[in-house]
Formats: sequence, structure tokens, C-alpha cells
Amino acid sequence: MASSIGNEKSVNPVLRISQLDALELNKALEQLVWSQFTSCFHGFKPGVLAHFEPEVKAFLCLILWKFTVYSKNATVGQAILNIQYKNNLSQTEKYQPLSKHQKLWYLIFTVGGRWLEERCYDLFSNHQQQSFSKIKRYIGFGSGLLKLCGLLNFLIFLRNGTFATLTERILGIRSVFSKPQSVRQVGFEYMNRELLWHGFAEFLIYLLPLINVQKLKLKISSWCSPIAGLSSSENTLAAYCRECSLCGEWPTMPHTIGCPHVFCYYCIKSNFLFDMYFTCPKCGSEVHDLQPLKYKIEMIELHV
Repeated sequence: MASSIGNEKSVNPVLRISQLDALELNKALEQLVWSQFTSCFHGFKPGVLAHFEPEVKAFLCLILWKFTVYSKNATVGQAILNIQYKNNLSQTEKYQPLSKHQKLWYLIFTVGGRWLEERCYDLFSNHQQQSFSKIKRYIGFGSGLLKLCGLLNFLIFLRNGTFATLTERILGIRSVFSKPQSVRQVGFEYMNRELLWHGFAEFLIYLLPLINVQKLKLKISSWCSPIAGLSSSENTLAAYCRECSLCGEWPTMPHTIGCPHVFCYYCIKSNFLFDMYFTCPKCGSEVHDLQPLKYKIEMIELHV
């Protein structure tokens, strides 16, 4: 009864981006399962899984294959995106589930091939005989040839939109939608907003290093409290050089930069080293010459 219902389902082609998304979701799930599995052995001796890592990964992938492709004709990523595999070797256009041979060969190509690729180096690295070196060289050549075929298959997939992986093309299994897809109204407001925000963030990342924050802060402070707008007491302090124009405290080792205002030596020196175009925050004068103050204001203030 279930097979007759499945045979009546029509085939809906899948977008290329959906097939690629399903592959990425499968990789993310495998990494998540492996990280969760290895977290169970944090209390054991380090490297306890190192000698059996390919076999353990193959066993976990076998479990995933059993509950996904073998039982539901779809991987986890495909199930999330409402996609499943179709037996493309059948002559009918109606949906046909995968045969047992296709499922088993899918397991061998995906899990077995990955295990062989990870384990072959350990199998032949400790043997220095000529026969083993030839086998290792042949395996490396075969691996490179398979990767080249995978690249060609991917280019064909981008052109035709079917068989995203070489395994799917060899076994004749194609991705189709499990249920008919309804027409969606796509709104681009969110995408436009995200693009605008990311563009603005990149512009700020490029612009901020070019802004001299210290100089800008001093410039704003000079605008907010110009020398002409100071009170009589502040003018008196400035006139008798009793405060540093940067820190506002009694000037230590007072120095001038060519304007009537006085600075602590460490204040003016550190700011000038940080910014060679430093200007006085009170009057905006540039640093022409850093000279120690000749008036003995400390002793006059002490006597007062």
C-alpha cells in the first residue's frame, strides 16, 4: 500500500542551492556528533581515541546512515530541507525509492571511502618495502583522480542542476522534493537591511583607525570651554600658571609650547609623542617648541 502511494508521487526538481545546503548540513551534523562523542572521553587519558579515530568515525557514520538514508531515503540535511533521494535508474518519471543495493553502495562509497582515505597512510607509512610504497603511490594517484572527477562532476552539476556529488552520479540517485513546493513571496527588506548594515560596519572598521580620537577630544573640549569664556578665577589660574591645561592639576615640571598656557612635562610630552600634530586644547596653538617655564611659580605660590 505504501509503495503504491509512493509510486503515485510526482517528481519535483530541487534547486542547486538547496542541494548544496543539504551537503553542508550533513557535514555540520557529523562534526557535531563527533564533538559530542569526544566530549565523553575528556576524563580519560589524552589520545585514547587517536589510534581508533577512523574506525570510530566510520561507526558513527554507519549509525547515521542506518537511520537516515537506509530508512528514510534522505540524509539529515535533506530531511530538514524537505528533500529525499530518488532512484534515477528507473524508467518512470514517478518517484521510486532507492534500492537496497544503491543504499549499500552509498554506504561503501561515502563511509568506506572516507575510512580508507584516513587509514591508508597509517597502513603503509610504517612499511618501507617497495611493494608497499607502490601501493601507497597507487592509492595517492587514485585519490587525486577521484578528486579531479569530483571537480568535473561539480562543474556539470552547476550546469545541469542534478547529481551534486560523484557518488550520486555513479549510483544514479537524484535529489527531489518530498512534497510539492508552493510559490513563496520573497521579501528583500531583511536582505537589504543586512547588506546595508554590513556595508556600514565595514566602512566604520576602515574609517575608525584613521580618526585621531585624542585630537578630536581636545578640539571639542577647546570649543566647549574657550579661553575667552573662562571665569575670572580660571583666568587668574591660567595667568599665574597654576594649573596644567591638560590635567588641570598643579603643573609638574612646567613647560610651554609657544602659547601662554602651561603643561606638565609628562602630559605634553606623552600627547606630543602620541600625536605629532598636537595643538593646545585652550587656544589651538600647535607645538612649535617645547621649552621649560622660566618663571619660578612654585616658590611664589608657596609664599602666597
